[in-house]
Amino acid sequence: MDKVDFAILGSGAIGSIIGAHLVRAGRNVVMLARGNRAQQIKQDGLCITGLVEFSQAVSVLTEPTSLRAADVLIMATKTQDSELALAPLRGASIGTAFSIQNGIMKNELLADCFGREKVLGSLADTSGELLPSGKIIFSRNANVYVGELDGSNSKRAQEIAGTINASGVRATSVVEIQRLEWSKFASWVGMMILSVTTRASTWKYLIDPGSALVLVRLVREMALLAAVHGVELSDRSVLPVAALCLNSEQEAVAAIQRAGNQLKSTSPGHRMSTLQDLEAGRALEVEETLGWVVRMAKQHNLSLPLLSSFYPLVAAIDRIRR
Repeated sequence: MDKVDFAILGSGAIGSIIGAHLVRAGRNVVMLARGNRAQQIKQDGLCITGLVEFSQAVSVLTEPTSLRAADVLIMATKTQDSELALAPLRGASIGTAFSIQNGIMKNELLADCFGREKVLGSLADTSGELLPSGKIIFSRNANVYVGELDGSNSKRAQEIAGTINASGVRATSVVEIQRLEWSKFASWVGMMILSVTTRASTWKYLIDPGSALVLVRLVREMALLAAVHGVELSDRSVLPVAALCLNSEQEAVAAIQRAGNQLKSTSPGHRMSTLQDLEAGRALEVEETLGWVVRMAKQHNLSLPLLSSFYPLVAAIDRIRR
């Protein structure tokens, strides 16, 4: 395949939402997909429902080695698929690559594959759900952040964010992307754990005082790990993680409950992608997220008792459910 504007590696909810909007806006996009999902897209296109309603035909590649060149590669697979998914693309000419996956190690994997100078940091504060039928429920359109890993304000980050934003998926270029990636990860880790253990819609465990307290303590452990990596958490995240670490536990619990009540009002059906995977019998993102956290804590001689306990529990739930 000749050069495309955007190649999207992974055709789950968020990758499909971004891909569909970009194609609809006139961009040359190819989805790198496989198996049943590839067949769904070839037959029905990308079918988006929820915040917007449309179906969009799009090019699909089932053999990644056929991709010769792309101005932008967006990594949107589950984290456990990263290395295998990237391997066939090492020969492709990629202008810029970024990952909207969960976790922190994603940037290093992209840098190893394409060179660090081609990698942007990114995070998706955006929600969707892939249904068995192939339809995508687009449930939350907050922001996709992109930025240079060195903290500079580059033209390419501005142009990529502007293109995605103009297509209908909100996106912004930022200069503090690594801080925001860590802040989202601190929120995501705690919410992922609670989604697996409570199996409830997100707002429900955010407003419960007991689960909110556990979430506060998990975020505070994540802040310790961020600190040894030289990162100060920010309130520009799904949760105000910096404030959760500075205020009293009572104040922090109240802040999480406020976030839960807001989510109940705006997105009552929101469920973490981890819970979606659990209920569908799919593998959970454990080793590259919680496992990575525990390994890093051990490497830095950090005591993170809650995270160290929940990691084997979530891994056991993953094994038992499958």
